[in-house]
Amino acid sequence: MSSNSPQAMMAAVIESLQQRTGRTLEEWLAVVASSGIDPLDQNAVRRWLKSEHGVLQNSQWAIADAAARAAGWRPPTAEEYVDQQYSGSRAHLRPIFERIRELAEALGDDVQMEGRGTYTPFVRRRQFLAVAAATRTRVDLGLRYTAPPTSELLSPAQAPGQATHRLSLTSVDEVTGEVERLLRVAYEQNG
Repeated sequence: MSSNSPQAMMAAVIESLQQRTGRTLEEWLAVVASSGIDPLDQNAVRRWLKSEHGVLQNSQWAIADAAARAAGWRPPTAEEYVDQQYSGSRAHLRPIFERIRELAEALGDDVQMEGRGTYTPFVRRRQFLAVAAATRTRVDLGLRYTAPPTSELLSPAQAPGQATHRLSLTSVDEVTGEVERLLRVAYEQNG
């Protein structure tokens, strides 16, 4: 797990909860349980933590997530997120995603696919690629560069994910050697 991963960040917040809030995670879980708020409604728990206890945002997220998990909730897996993103009117875009996934995972054993609601990040030491079913007809690749390569396919961007540049694909046939090169450069610059 990289030190910048969501799991590592959540662990750091939980570790510092007592210092930040005066209570440990276990104590907060007991407070939430006795509040009468549905622990599966993470938005309600976060609002309540802020309004009633003045808990700051990152701590709210950590407590609400832990309370929901204690009540039996589990976050979707990366595969479940992908299934949601490429369903319905966007199902025909799935082959583009799968081809990009194949190329990204072939870059090295250190590539991990993570799950998000609106895009799929690929991470090495940090996120180097984000793949999003941007519209019903287009998949966007968000590439993160420290030194962007020259390519007519790239345009500056701030999304999806942690992208500095984006390129768009409408068919698997557009996944050319140039796209592979751009993926490799992003991978190499984020290791």
